[in-house]
Amino acid sequence: MAHINILKYGVSSPADTSPLQELKAAGYQSSDILAVIGKSEGNGCVNDFSRTLSTHVWDPVIPDSAVTIFSGGTEGVLSPHVTFIVQEPKPTGLVAVVGRTREFKPHEIGSKEHATEVAASVKSMLSQGGISKDQVHLVLIKCPLLTSAKVEAILAASQTPVTTDTYESMAKSRYASAVGIAIALEEIEANGLDEAMRNVDRWSSKASCSSGAELEDCHILILASHTSPGNLRAASAFMEDGIDAGTLIKVLDKIRNERGHVVQVFAKAEADPRGKIRGNRHTMNTDSDIHSTRHARAAVGGLIAGLVGDTHLYVSGGAEGQGPSGGGSLCMVYRVAEIPVE
Repeated sequence: MAHINILKYGVSSPADTSPLQELKAAGYQSSDILAVIGKSEGNGCVNDFSRTLSTHVWDPVIPDSAVTIFSGGTEGVLSPHVTFIVQEPKPTGLVAVVGRTREFKPHEIGSKEHATEVAASVKSMLSQGGISKDQVHLVLIKCPLLTSAKVEAILAASQTPVTTDTYESMAKSRYASAVGIAIALEEIEANGLDEAMRNVDRWSSKASCSSGAELEDCHILILASHTSPGNLRAASAFMEDGIDAGTLIKVLDKIRNERGHVVQVFAKAEADPRGKIRGNRHTMNTDSDIHSTRHARAAVGGLIAGLVGDTHLYVSGGAEGQGPSGGGSLCMVYRVAEIPVE
């Protein structure tokens, strides 16, 4: 566990590491970095090479113990950027712990074994960090997906993949990761894993999972409150659907009442799989030109950006198991004015 600060900077391309210089100008060294969390400008789908490129350029310049979590897709008004989670020597009000699962075999991706491994890793990280489940505001995960080559390898080994559709594997991987988080946070009972994997209606209010072809394990960041004083805080909630401005306004009112300002927003966005929003038909899931996750990111990103007044937001598409169906988890990090010590 480490006391942390959060800083974010825009990037000119997926290969742009110049924010590292801005971070140093702010008084931090690369050795202080726990995580680099980014929104890259690709399509956010299986063949999104922007995520791979960003990971490739950032991994060599951060500590081996740090994690990279890049989510593709900056549709609409969302702006490409990176968010740094950096260590602080003194309490700030927020703490974080980062870690990784073991690498998954191709046939395990999106499976019960995947969920079990995530649950064990998150539990271990919480225990080692001395963090209780009630302190947690966000568990952010980057998880692997199935490529065509992996599907072929699974079938050649007479094993069964969770799906032969590589795009669908992204959803399967996100859901397995979310179920693992829910079990670790006791939002789902451990003995309910089998049922959760059979019925995709179980969810965690603190999970944010993004899948990609750039890794074979899961990169994990846990963000939590700390009892020590500090001016950095977090508020977590969940959106009921893609136009749930009410929940966003409620959280923003809390922040304004504390005279705080938003540092970063982590949100999940999903095209409601039932094909309706508040009783009205939507066409996001039947659009043959643009994948539904891209529609969802643009819609939810625009809503949040308009209310917060910022476009450097981490809005990730595909919220399977990460908030209620058609909605998504939400975490706002904010800073309040320094309170003078008497």
